[in-house]
Amino acid sequence: MALKTLFLAGLTLCSAASYGHAALNINDWSYATDPHGSKAHFHSLQNEAIAIDFERVPRVDKQNNSWVELIYTLPKGDLSTSKSIEIHYQSDQPLIVKLSQSDYGKDGDKSYAHYQALLPKALEWQSHTLTFEQFKRPTWTPDTSQDKGLNLANISAVYLVPSLTDEQGGKAKLAVKSISL
Repeated sequence: MALKTLFLAGLTLCSAASYGHAALNINDWSYATDPHGSKAHFHSLQNEAIAIDFERVPRVDKQNNSWVELIYTLPKGDLSTSKSIEIHYQSDQPLIVKLSQSDYGKDGDKSYAHYQALLPKALEWQSHTLTFEQFKRPTWTPDTSQDKGLNLANISAVYLVPSLTDEQGGKAKLAVKSISL
């Protein structure tokens, strides 16, 4: 996994507080791309938000999927005390919000069929609140992946993934001003 950490020492996005949300700490954010040629172009802070552009290559073959994701590592380590997720964002593609649950990732069944919800594309700043009842496993979940339910104590990160197709790949622009749990 080509994980690149977005590190700007001690920098906090104080502007997020003006939207009624806790300020974002840039050190909680990173991104990842597949090893097959997909790219991420991090633009540091733009308009007081975390901004990134993605270029996803088409799926290589049945065994090698392409992917891109902006990752918010949970400061408290899990979502066990959370009731919902509110995000203030812009995205030129619909946005998949995935809950990285250890049961389905590299330490679990390796299906990566995490619970997810879909937000609409937002060419202007929008805020959406997602309750955990809105998250479902993806339709492509393999039969071998046993559904252990949504376990908030086993979720360590929220992945923001532009909804680009496996067949065609594509480009996406994404910016986040705040996220509240």
